[in-house]
Amino acid sequence: MSRQFTFHFFAAVACALTLSACSTAPAVKTAPPPPSLDELMAKATQAASSGNNEAAMGLWKQAAVEFPADKNPWVRMAQTRYEAGQYGDAIINAQEVLVRDPADKLANSVIAISGLRLSTRALADLSRQNNLSGSLRTESQDLAKLLRESLGETVLVPTPAAAQARGDKPPVRSQRKGQSKTADSSANPFDGLK
Repeated sequence: MSRQFTFHFFAAVACALTLSACSTAPAVKTAPPPPSLDELMAKATQAASSGNNEAAMGLWKQAAVEFPADKNPWVRMAQTRYEAGQYGDAIINAQEVLVRDPADKLANSVIAISGLRLSTRALADLSRQNNLSGSLRTESQDLAKLLRESLGETVLVPTPAAAQARGDKPPVRSQRKGQSKTADSSANPFDGLK
């Protein structure tokens, strides 16, 4: 009897250990579902509203990666970069919008205005450095003419009298070569193109 008892005892212990091992196995944790596009956009908008544009940009980038066919994250990134004066990045983000929706007017506007602002800066810098000459000057004049024609204007930047008649502030003119006062950043880069 003792042999049989020992055998049953060990069998019962082995069975109990096996059953207890099954019951103490860690439960499989399921990952929470990824956030929806609406949730990401709402969090990003809230971050932007509180002034944390970099956190908002991170959330919009995450939304763009997780929902690559949607243009809305790219629209918001383009707008934010444009408002921050980061025109190169605004153009890149707006181009992503146009990949998803070629007829998007906001993206086309961001590209056009950002491009003009970048061009204006570059022309102003060249003007200040007195390096606007030769083929670069000719090309700039041709582009200014095309821009005037596109806008339906005979003069790209109105004279101070015409601007005052409309209620605009007169443009600040830069000093010419040889004058002691340096040109300020609001100088009209198109003065030489009229």
